Amino acid sequence: MTIHVNIGEAKTRLSELLAAAARGEEVVVNKAGVPFATLVPTPEALQLAREARVAKRLSAFGCLADKYKDQPASAFDIPPPMTGAEFDERTRRKFG
Repeated sequence: MTIHVNIGEAKTRLSELLAAAARGEEVVVNKAGVPFATLVPTPEALQLAREARVAKRLSAFGCLADKYKDQPASAFDIPPPMTGAEFDERTRRKFG
């Protein structure tokens, strides 16, 4: 998604536009209706943002480690999906 703003609006919304650029959105600053500049994050900023997201996700999952430490590994197995026959039977029961 591309965001087009004029210079005056860019001055008042600079931090918001920089955050949008860091998220990967293209931000174009217009001067008199003509594209004048593009805001893009530096590779270092992108790497810092990635590392922050990874740390946030790991901390979210890490907080559950103590809660489930006594569970056997088999408790986390994903059951197999329905077979075609089971799906047809379920559809027949549900919709007649």
